[in-house]
Amino acid sequence: MSNSLIKINNIKRDFALGNEIVYVLKGIDLEIKKGEYVALMGPSGSGKSTLMNLLGCLDTPTSGTYILNGKDVSQMHDDELADIRNKEIGFIFQTFNLLPRTTALDNVALPMIYAGHSKSERNTRATEVLKQVNLADRMDHQPNQLSGGQRQRVAIARALVNKPSIILADEPTGNLDSKTSEEIMALLEEIHKNGNTIIVVTHEEEIAAHAKRIIRMRDGMIESDTIK
Repeated sequence: MSNSLIKINNIKRDFALGNEIVYVLKGIDLEIKKGEYVALMGPSGSGKSTLMNLLGCLDTPTSGTYILNGKDVSQMHDDELADIRNKEIGFIFQTFNLLPRTTALDNVALPMIYAGHSKSERNTRATEVLKQVNLADRMDHQPNQLSGGQRQRVAIARALVNKPSIILADEPTGNLDSKTSEEIMALLEEIHKNGNTIIVVTHEEEIAAHAKRIIRMRDGMIESDTIK
């Protein structure tokens, strides 16, 4: 059994803009092992968001292969990709993406509905992960009753609820002040210690510094790949 979780081979992604073709990813090779904590960095236009969308199965490559947890996801259709996203990937976004008039508990339980779990299973597991992110006393609160940091904790709990293979965090502290950012990064570090694989997409050096491996992109290629 290989401990390779992500294996990308010669991935290219082109977009048609009018009559022109824009080559965003120009043949990327990448392997990420189970339990790694990786930061993906690069300036605007480097291709890091496109690569993140491919890693998160939100998009498919123009060519090349992507093996995620032993499955070739590069040729999958939308329904299959949605299933993989729900089971294998926990997303954390800069904007939290919580349902506004829904309690923290129900926001966290949401991915479990799509995975077909019963209400009692959902509530038990959602309670468990909310305790893990220190929000046991805020379960009945709606997002507008929570601070930015608490909202991001709810989003992290939601990302963890289906026990995914990967936590994919896109600028997870982008909307938070520096003290709260540090708290969120400390929480991600704790989640990593529990055995989760984490990929953080960021343009901030101090956020990337929490990761154990930093991949820098430029002009649609990997410029450097450093393990600390």
